[in-house]
Amino acid sequence: MRRAGAGFVEEVARGSARFDGGDLELLQLPPGLSIAAAMPSIETDPAVEFAEPNWIYRHTSESNDTYYTNGSLWGMYGDQSSPASAYGSQAAEAWSRGQTCASSVYVGVIDEGVMISHPDLAANIGTNPGEIAGDGIDNDGNGYVDDMNGWDFAGNNNTVYDGTQDDHGTHVTGTIGAVGGNGAGVAGVCWNVKILNAKFLGRNGGTTANAIKAIDYLTDLKARHGLNLVATNNSWGGGGYSKALQDAIERANQMNILFIAAAGNSSVNNDTSPHYPSSYTNVNVIAVASITSTGALSSFSNYGATSVDLAAPGSGIWSTVPGRKTPSYAAYSGTSMATPHVTGAAAMYASAHPGATAGQIKAAILGSVVPTASLSGKTVTGGRLNVSGF
Repeated sequence: MRRAGAGFVEEVARGSARFDGGDLELLQLPPGLSIAAAMPSIETDPAVEFAEPNWIYRHTSESNDTYYTNGSLWGMYGDQSSPASAYGSQAAEAWSRGQTCASSVYVGVIDEGVMISHPDLAANIGTNPGEIAGDGIDNDGNGYVDDMNGWDFAGNNNTVYDGTQDDHGTHVTGTIGAVGGNGAGVAGVCWNVKILNAKFLGRNGGTTANAIKAIDYLTDLKARHGLNLVATNNSWGGGGYSKALQDAIERANQMNILFIAAAGNSSVNNDTSPHYPSSYTNVNVIAVASITSTGALSSFSNYGATSVDLAAPGSGIWSTVPGRKTPSYAAYSGTSMATPHVTGAAAMYASAHPGATAGQIKAAILGSVVPTASLSGKTVTGGRLNVSGF
């Protein structure tokens, strides 16, 4: 730090028996010193394992026009459901067999905040079992006070919902687990799953440091309380490779937590132009592309024969959003919208197969895809999500 003239900002992760390696620290460089110049001078010290930028990430979705009015949840339909869509996720056919997920299964939404009071989400918002609401005490000793429904790492507080700007996080949450069968709004893939929010994306995106803290927070909740947390949804990306972030994903892997990630919206081949975090090679990563209601690869979607696992509905997806006066619904498009279909599928498999490992859940999802012409040579499996296939 002295060599680079850098100042200490915060400790992002502490080395421990559970989290291998040394302490991960965030530094502030002095004015006029570039990251490119500072990194080599810091890394030459034998006490330093690596130095890297604190990348900025942004969510990967695009809102449809406001007059998009057909209201069809095509992404949930199956070819035998009514209404039907041959290219939907087939979730409706799983529902018809009574598979609507168990409330004992948790997933984490690493994103913006989530409107936990939305009438189509409130019943499925999870709680930290080690915390007592409103007492101003860190009851479970995890370093976060009154983190009942998660934590806001962008604002460093326990308020995971900060207003209508948290529409993206609310939207992906609805696709995973909006309450089904209540005669109103939309239905998520899982009607009863419990969702915890680790908010790290704010108005100006989010940083590597906060992404790491968000991942580690959810990993620690599972380790600390034995939560049946099977996956995290990661509809975001940007920056370059980060060893520190990959290490955090691996810590989640060691706790049997899948890391389901959007492939990106730049219409590029991730095999040759990696998109992070979906391009990390950890075995718990599932990278998701987007398809349209006609089965075509969405025009915006990234792809990769060796780096993108499968595709799911991502164009014109209706889900929950905050609304300016009352909770509402809107159609968005993006690999951000495709990813929560897969996260919901992971929760559904875990509900039907208690005790399944992350590897078993991933194998079931990838092994049940429907081969799709538009995805041949574009994804590892050459297919699209099939929720009713396991």
